[in-house]
Amino acid sequence: MNEEPLAIGAVADRTGIATSALRYYEREGLIWSMRTEGGQRRYERDVLRRLAFIRVAQTVGLGLDEIRAALATLPSERTPNKADWDRIARAWRPRLDDQIASLERLRDQLSECIGCGCLSLRACALYNPEDRASRLGDGPRFLLGDLPTDID
Repeated sequence: MNEEPLAIGAVADRTGIATSALRYYEREGLIWSMRTEGGQRRYERDVLRRLAFIRVAQTVGLGLDEIRAALATLPSERTPNKADWDRIARAWRPRLDDQIASLERLRDQLSECIGCGCLSLRACALYNPEDRASRLGDGPRFLLGDLPTDID
């Protein structure tokens, strides 16, 4: 296997991430590169795994702050191993479980009252009369996990 550092174009081709995004991730401290004498970026191959991790984390809705915090726990003196990645996965599991539950509520309730306070649908008069869900907080209360029975 060729262990030569990868040019930015090669990393972009391999990961499907635009070179502009790679430069942004580098500015944000999510990845790093070395520079050639001519100032060109070169990346070690372990950046491919970090980028795959970033891409998947973003796909499931995690923000860059969460991603940055997780990546900051990885060892800098060596390539992260399976135990390192498992530790991050265990830490994120509750967050992902909550997100899955939220998506399931969205799927199951999207055509019904979601507690948004619109009061424009005929169902709102049944599920959320006089915008009682607003007592529970901002946003689509029922999709966020509150129940109509939580109001009174």
